[in-house]
Amino acid sequence: MNTIEKNIENKIEIKNSKFITLLITINNNSDALKELENVKYLYPNASHYCYAYILNDYKKCSDDGEPSKTAGAPILKVLEANNLINVLAVVVRYFGGTLLGSGPLLRTYTKVSSMLFIE
Repeated sequence: MNTIEKNIENKIEIKNSKFITLLITINNNSDALKELENVKYLYPNASHYCYAYILNDYKKCSDDGEPSKTAGAPILKVLEANNLINVLAVVVRYFGGTLLGSGPLLRTYTKVSSMLFIE
């Protein structure tokens, strides 16, 4: 299992929606909640703050109002595919007016999360 050396941020616009993806080092559940609140403070008034995190063997994810299993689960799968632990991934979405639908939305959250690992 791996962790990250420093926090990572990426921004992309897809169909007028702005997606900001962050990968943040955490050590416990309290860190995860604190960092999530910090993201909400840094990026106010977003439509969604979808996230996933892995702490050793503990895993948690949230769609934060997006259709079920279209945001948090894909983010978690990206973390698992990269064998990461002790990290929080948050995707902040500012809705741009175009509904993507469940399939495209799932692919979008997978894509924006995966972009954190492209050098």
